[in-house]
Order: sequence, then structure tokens, then C-alpha cells
Amino acid sequence: MEQVKSEGGAVKVNFAAPRSFGTAFKSDLKETLFPDDPFHDFKGKPFAVKAKKAIQYFVPVFQWLPNYNRILFFRDMLAGVTIASLAIPQGISYAKLANIPPIIGLYSSFVPPLIYAIFGNSKHIAVGTVASSSLIIAAAIEKKVHAEDDPQLYLNLIFTATLISGVIQLIL
Repeated sequence: MEQVKSEGGAVKVNFAAPRSFGTAFKSDLKETLFPDDPFHDFKGKPFAVKAKKAIQYFVPVFQWLPNYNRILFFRDMLAGVTIASLAIPQGISYAKLANIPPIIGLYSSFVPPLIYAIFGNSKHIAVGTVASSSLIIAAAIEKKVHAEDDPQLYLNLIFTATLISGVIQLIL
């Protein structure tokens, strides 16, 4: 948007040319999904280079794994043991908050960090369970079925809600 003063002193505003819905939608979707524009330097590069960069963007483990060494492994092992000493009892207790078996809380302390190690890109983050989400999902599911009445249906609904929220987060 550009402002231009006319001869009479009034300000005229030059708006950008209107875009079609398809063009605007494509541009907005690209900005939402890829705000840092990771593919801006792809033009003129061979397909193999483009494929490698795209895989490294979506699966960051392929970017840092070639430079991983024994010192980094020992540091990561120490950090992992430290986080696990908190995450394991936390996951079990949050499972009790959601009225699900404690073993599922143990799984929720173990699986998300493994997935994040492959698909995540932050070096300084601890991934795991959260008390508020445990309480919210238990309250939402208990409106339909109580854990004591039909434990199998309750677990199925918990897993379904968790899967749907994970898919939504993956899309975002």
C-alpha cells in the first residue's frame, strides 16, 4: 500500500491489485505452513539436492545425525536420564488424573520424546505429558462415558481424541 499526495493536498492510497481467491489462498497457505520459506533457494538446483534439503527440513534428524559424535551422545544421555527421572513419575501421575492405567502414562513419557528426536528441531526442549491436558481430556470424555462403567470404550475415546489432536498439531 503506497500513499501519494495529490495536487489538492488530499492523500490517495494505491492498493495492491486484487488477487483471485485461488492465488490468495495458495499464498496464505504457503505463509502459514512454511513461514520461513525453506524452499526459496531450490531454483536451478538438481533434483537430488532438492530432495535432500526437503527431507532434512521435514525430518531434522537427517540434518544433525551426520555430525553426531560420542561427546554429544554422552551429554544427551545425561540430559535424558535427568529428564526421565522427572518425566516417568509425572507421566504415571498424569495418567491417574485422566483415569487411565498408569502404564499408559509410562508410554506417554517414553514415546513422545522418541518421536520428537526424529521430527523436532529444538535442541533445548523436554517433551512429555501435561497436567492440564490430562484433566481436560478426562473431563471431555467423562461427559460421554465414565472410566468405571466401560473402561475399554473410555480408553478408545481417549486414544481417538489424542490421535485427532496429534494430527491437528502435525498439520499446524
